[in-house]
Amino acid sequence: MRERLGSPATNALVGFVVGVAGGLIGLGGAELRLPYLVGFLGLTLHRAVPLNLAVSLFTVLAAIPTRFAALRGIDLGPFLAETAAIALGAVVAAYLGVGWLRRVSGAALARLICALLVVLGLGMVAEAWIEMASDGLLPASLPVRLLTGVAFGFIIGAISSVLGVAGGEVIIPTLVFGYGVPIKAAGSLSMLISLPTVFTGIVRHARAGAYADPALLRLLVLPMGVGSALGAVVGGLLVSNAPATTLKLVLGGLLIWSAQKVLTKHW
Repeated sequence: MRERLGSPATNALVGFVVGVAGGLIGLGGAELRLPYLVGFLGLTLHRAVPLNLAVSLFTVLAAIPTRFAALRGIDLGPFLAETAAIALGAVVAAYLGVGWLRRVSGAALARLICALLVVLGLGMVAEAWIEMASDGLLPASLPVRLLTGVAFGFIIGAISSVLGVAGGEVIIPTLVFGYGVPIKAAGSLSMLISLPTVFTGIVRHARAGAYADPALLRLLVLPMGVGSALGAVVGGLLVSNAPATTLKLVLGGLLIWSAQKVLTKHW
């Protein structure tokens, strides 16, 4: 398929719809943008991933203040140390992962992305049927929780690098089942982990020249980023009344569909 940039209006609309969905459950929504970037616009995965990451930054920046305002009664203090540990591991992996991403072949990258999307989609569908409340599987020892957090963060950062995502779909279950964070607090803390992870990846991609084409930034990244930011605000405002189970089922199915679109493009 020949590469094209699409119209700014269409790119903004796609960004808005995905941003609303992501804002409702604390995700950046980048996984749902991949089939549009790859399947519809015809971008290669090596081009799509850094662009997707740039749009994710708009989404996360817009979602953080909106979500915190909507859920201002929730205390995040007891989990900030673990959150910082996960963020540290994620930032390190994001930094290293960009260099690895540029060396892997398009076909291998497609297979890896397809596998990750299927796993994430099935995980989200499973979450819809699991009561998202837990005392946490990790022991109460703070050193153990912090070291485990760095390890979890490294995995999250690696996934962020490969998919160009903020990583909320992995961060939230990690916080809930690993550390016993309440689900709504986990969605907010996930944003705090995603922000430095995404920013690190963008800086690395920028140094490698991924954003050197001004047409890409003007016609695709900027309108889609603004649309995603507005959608994230709307989703964040609606989060307290969101039908979480239905959303997870729908979005899980969409992730599996996204995997099929990515694999078909690079078959």
